[in-house]
Amino acid sequence: MSKTTIRDWTQIYAIYGLDQWQTLLFLLFHALLFTVLSILYLIYFDPIRGFFESILTVNAGGVPVGTARFAAGFTGSVTALSAVCLFFAAANFFYSAVPLHHDMALRMVSAVNDWSTVKQALDLGCGRGILLNAVATQLKKEGSSGRIVGLDRSKAKTLRTLRTAKLEGVGEYVTCKEGDVRRLPFGDNCFDVVVSGVFVHTVGKEHGHRTVEAAAERMRVVGEVVRVLKPGGVGVVWDLVHVPEYARRLQELKMEEIRVSEPVTAFMVSSHIVTFRKPSQHVVGPGGEVRLEWRC
Repeated sequence: MSKTTIRDWTQIYAIYGLDQWQTLLFLLFHALLFTVLSILYLIYFDPIRGFFESILTVNAGGVPVGTARFAAGFTGSVTALSAVCLFFAAANFFYSAVPLHHDMALRMVSAVNDWSTVKQALDLGCGRGILLNAVATQLKKEGSSGRIVGLDRSKAKTLRTLRTAKLEGVGEYVTCKEGDVRRLPFGDNCFDVVVSGVFVHTVGKEHGHRTVEAAAERMRVVGEVVRVLKPGGVGVVWDLVHVPEYARRLQELKMEEIRVSEPVTAFMVSSHIVTFRKPSQHVVGPGGEVRLEWRC
């Protein structure tokens, strides 16, 4: 994976900004709150120990010497440890939101061997366009006549994506469309490459991430990806938590060259990249007609 320099981080944040900044502020606020509480524990340790001693004496009668000190010290240690964990979570979220996303986008682009032959690519859940623009940049480097379509369920996001593509100098390689990834607004066998970055896990979240209904929605998206891929086309999906489920579904759909990367921590959870190829061979259906059998 390529390493992003500090200067590059500044440039990337300037172009793409930060989604879900409320989460980062929430983590930082509570980290600072627990830090202040930890400092107060150090400054007022003896009064706090006396407070614990009075509580233990009232509720438990006679208590062993040192119990109140231990209770006060333990509470202070937990408070300090909580502050450290919250600062770490905020830093991981800040890093995962753009620099890691950018580096993983470059890694996903490198998973496709030959971009010069790609005429049509699709980015599911294009969001701010980090992955989409990485693909468009690769097409530009190859001198390709190919194009990439970014699909998102929000028209506002697609407009923002088009703006970031222009800032990256790849606007002529990018188009965006609003649509539902569970019923892709494209015909069968349209795209040479389909990519998606940390998006599929959000599908079906209204049912809860661990429910059967949510899993069925995610599997529907995997089936749609397979449907719109051309025979011989390549799929590259980076996602959180659920990638092993996608790999199993791809095996059921008889995809080839299925590979799951080593885990990478993103947004405080495990993430993987799964790559696969749609087979080129035809199958003979009922009545002797020749057809491709990829629809779920």
